[in-house]
Amino acid sequence: MPSLRDRQTRVAAFFVFGVQGLSFATLLIQVANLQAKHELDEGTLTLLLLIVPVFAGVGSVAAGAFAARLGSRLLLRVAQPMVAVAVVLAGLAPNVPLLVPVLLLFGVAVGAVDAGMNMQGVAVERRYGVQVLNGFHCVWSVFSMAGALWASAAADLPLPVVMAVPMVFAVAGSIYAGPKLCSPKEEKVETATVTAGRFPWRPILPLCLAMGFLYVGDAAVSNFNTVFMKDVLAAGPRVIPLAYVAYQATTLAVRLGGDFAVRRYGPAVIVRIGGLIATLGFLGVVVAPNQFLGIVAFGLTGVGLSVVAPQSFSAAGRLDPAGTGVAIARVNLFNYVGFIVGAALVGGIADAAGMRIAFAAPLVLAAAIIVLAPGFAPKRAAATTDQAAT
Repeated sequence: MPSLRDRQTRVAAFFVFGVQGLSFATLLIQVANLQAKHELDEGTLTLLLLIVPVFAGVGSVAAGAFAARLGSRLLLRVAQPMVAVAVVLAGLAPNVPLLVPVLLLFGVAVGAVDAGMNMQGVAVERRYGVQVLNGFHCVWSVFSMAGALWASAAADLPLPVVMAVPMVFAVAGSIYAGPKLCSPKEEKVETATVTAGRFPWRPILPLCLAMGFLYVGDAAVSNFNTVFMKDVLAAGPRVIPLAYVAYQATTLAVRLGGDFAVRRYGPAVIVRIGGLIATLGFLGVVVAPNQFLGIVAFGLTGVGLSVVAPQSFSAAGRLDPAGTGVAIARVNLFNYVGFIVGAALVGGIADAAGMRIAFAAPLVLAAAIIVLAPGFAPKRAAATTDQAAT
């Protein structure tokens, strides 16, 4: 039975995931508006969007080293408010030269928070002894969807106001959760023998690749859904955000029951099914004849992709019984590798052949996740320790 302290750390982690979802959506749902404000062509927009995942990768790697020494709690208490500040500054930036350093700050901070919050989630899951990580990602989806709905409802307000209001709640939630998160001592498992410097790559490689392929798809949806809805399907300002709402709503629906499904059928089966559904969703985007079916197709991609990230981090946590955070930070790095590849690949194909054809790229990579699914049922600590020692 979970102790009072266990429940407290779980609630705090819910807050951290929720704040990150709200912050991320508040910026990315405004890509089309930022493009219009700064009069950016597709090529320039793609280059600007690449700033975020490149520097998020830097933030994630730094977070792994930081958390191994000082824990992820301090990391989150510093980095998460920085994310909110960067979102507000992005809305205020009057020109591209000022927008660039803001996106750099956002990237570094969001990478650190992504790694840190999943370290906290895995630590809570370890304390509970059952699958609970899907629930945290579910809260991320709830607040990401709330950010998109706010953008739709407040479409007539000035852009800086639309982006600043949710960040007031984000900072408040981060400040509340910070002291209640798992301490460095609570994150670590003292009896484990795996060391950070000797952690092997081989067992986590399928997780890394699946994470990368997932985020190629997520980058396509997050960065370009608004552009697709506006330019390809001729949607208006109030309809444009609904594609992202559908994506997050279906992600939420699946994650609500994700932990129960994984306990019953195992992570490999769930990831295999998710890869198949995501492939069908991207096929729907490529052939969507109207706004309604386009929104449905984006929702279907959310159904499929939603299961991959929680299971990647959960499996990485099982492969790192010492609780160092090294495996999680490495897997999280491929989040941004995928996002970089996704932004460049989809943006480049869109420039050359059109936005509709560009969504064929994540279609192919979503199908590859099906092949990688067996890697989500890794052997536990003993095998990992043996490999590390060789």
